[in-house]
Amino acid sequence: LAEGHEWMGGASTAKNGITCNPNIPTEEVFTTPHARRVEGHVSSTKPLSYQGTLIDEISVRFEGGRIVEAKASKGEDVLKKVLDTDEGARRLGEVALVPHSSPISKSGLLFFNTLFDENAACHIALGQCYSKCFVNGASLSQDEIAERGGNKSFIHIDWMIGSDKVDIDGLGKDGSRVPVMRKGEWA
Repeated sequence: LAEGHEWMGGASTAKNGITCNPNIPTEEVFTTPHARRVEGHVSSTKPLSYQGTLIDEISVRFEGGRIVEAKASKGEDVLKKVLDTDEGARRLGEVALVPHSSPISKSGLLFFNTLFDENAACHIALGQCYSKCFVNGASLSQDEIAERGGNKSFIHIDWMIGSDKVDIDGLGKDGSRVPVMRKGEWA
């Protein structure tokens, strides 16, 4: 995760003082991964509907934070165009945890709208990070966000990677592991 990151729940307060929390009842929490340190493979567990194209069975490989290999069983040509949007499009801007038992997941529906579909599973987002996912993020410059590992891009596209088979551990700086999710549910 990025240096100085913090986990958020999505609530925001409008200028009129009314607070909106769009992530309830899904229990989504999200933060910023380090854009230059992500390593390994990840595959989608649900299709991504992107501007009228269904992209299914996405599989990518990261090296040094950058997607160096990408495949999809459907919509691969669109996925590859998205990845070529700009330099930051091949890096992550968000990682989000959502329990498999969320109401959207339980519905079994694909809404063909990322704002709804992302609440069905843990997900990651290609592209732009959220500055609010840094301690005192609103006061940080773009350069300071980048120094801490935040990504910059014209896109921010969420796609689902969670299921009832996902186990997630938090890793301490000392290498210790703390169970966060087991079988897709909060530990």
